[in-house]
Amino acid sequence: MIQKRIGQWAVMAVAVPLAAAGARRLSHTLEARRGPSGVSRMLSKGADIIRPRRAKRRLSWLPGR
Repeated sequence: MIQKRIGQWAVMAVAVPLAAAGARRLSHTLEARRGPSGVSRMLSKGADIIRPRRAKRRLSWLPGR
């Protein structure tokens, strides 16, 4: 039972980020070749839903930033 859960967790921990990265890369490739289209926008939105890009935190305590 526990082994099954660990296996499911491992698959989700690897498969979901790979699927999002693949969809995002395919979207960029399609846009580079053919320009923006409904398919490329759908792939980008799907990748953002699966795994949104995180904004980098601004470090307010560093001078000059």
